Amino acid sequence: MLMLSRHDTGWDKIYHHYTPERLPWELGEPRRGLVELVNSGLVMPGKTLDLCCGAGTNPIYLAMKGFDVTALDISDKAVEYARKKAEKADAEINLLIGNFLNLPFKSKMFDFIFDFGCFHHVEVKDRITFIEGISKVLKPKSTYFLTCFSYKNGPAWNHFRREQIFELFEDYFEIEWIKHFSSLEGDKVTRYFYEVFMKK
Repeated sequence: MLMLSRHDTGWDKIYHHYTPERLPWELGEPRRGLVELVNSGLVMPGKTLDLCCGAGTNPIYLAMKGFDVTALDISDKAVEYARKKAEKADAEINLLIGNFLNLPFKSKMFDFIFDFGCFHHVEVKDRITFIEGISKVLKPKSTYFLTCFSYKNGPAWNHFRREQIFELFEDYFEIEWIKHFSSLEGDKVTRYFYEVFMKK
């Protein structure tokens, strides 16, 4: 899988290289953890932010479930893919091009933030800035649902252990649960992740 900083213009090169269906992280359906979360009732329709939304599969799912969705990505090509897919699905989404380190939103704006694969592309020096930024735009008693790479993928600066996740987030969120899982990704490679359900 290609690995770049999410605020690197290289993300546009990746999205120009692949069609939406061929993106290494694209499954062609919403992420199972997100679907299970919505079906469980642990998150209810409300103002929602999808960070690093990619080609739009997950925010479209949320919009179709009645969520008021804003979806952000740094790649204009990703947002173009997401917009076309949303139009085809007749899903209403506020799609924005932007940097996750400088979120263009008011304080206490969102009830729910969905983050599949965004945080693990934040450089080490920027992690606290990122966490403070998402904490700022979330309402009290809101939810942050994070999925990030696990150490079981092998040694890397952005492959996390459970204790690292707690150390980074426990001053900002109440960590309700954390789950380890594997997923056969779009490029037919099995990868390992943590899902983390947090309350503000």
